[in-house]
Amino acid sequence: MKIHPQQIVGLTFDLVFVVGTKNSPNGTFDMGDEHDDLWSACLPVHKVRVSDFYIGKFPVTQALWKDIVTAVSEDFTQLYPDISLNPAPSRFEGDDLPVERVSWDDARIFIDKLNILTQSSRPAGYCYRLPTEAEWEYAARGGIFHTAGYQYSGGYRLKDLGWYDDNSGSATKPVGQKYPNQLGIYDLSGNIWEWCEDDWHNKYDNPPDDGLAWVDVPDRGTRRVHRGGSWYYSAQFCRAANRFYDSPDPRDGNLGFRLVLALQSVG
Repeated sequence: MKIHPQQIVGLTFDLVFVVGTKNSPNGTFDMGDEHDDLWSACLPVHKVRVSDFYIGKFPVTQALWKDIVTAVSEDFTQLYPDISLNPAPSRFEGDDLPVERVSWDDARIFIDKLNILTQSSRPAGYCYRLPTEAEWEYAARGGIFHTAGYQYSGGYRLKDLGWYDDNSGSATKPVGQKYPNQLGIYDLSGNIWEWCEDDWHNKYDNPPDDGLAWVDVPDRGTRRVHRGGSWYYSAQFCRAANRFYDSPDPRDGNLGFRLVLALQSVG
């Protein structure tokens, strides 16, 4: 497993390298829900190419959120002179818990600051951003090992892989407490929903096939995609292929995010 250990503001977090589909047998992966056709938004199953990228081993924790939000950066202040992110937004408090009550807009601002603070420590040409929907699902399915066809990220037994309504005790849990998937990535099924870069579309009607974000132009859509299910939702919502949405601005105790580090733009 190839890891990028990002050191920032006295804290280190790991990102896992995900080999793109060019090294898989047919150069693509099947995106969409082959396990349950009750939710048409996950259909039809279609083939997508994905380039190499790094993705967070864990969702962004409250410790990481606080360290970045409170770090001093004149460049960030110039970029966002009138914005101050809440260093402790979460409903459930704990350094090793995933940060939640973070809007899509908050996540994007956080990532802008992270990119400013890591200019000299990122791999050349790489930048942080939210995952595209295709990247998120490909990573959740195990990357080039996705031929196993697991229903959840890492297997068929969700109770061993993630936190959902039947085992969470109605709260988030510290990251990394359940089994990882084949790539060594944790908490992709359950615990919190995770924002993606993409605009929401009601089904896969002519989506991009190159792994980039599905973004409406010239104006962005009014809703954004999030993935993975959460502590509050049933197992069905935690499937690797399941998708849902919200507007970009709510701050909900179910919603957080995970970082991607990649060369390419998102759309």
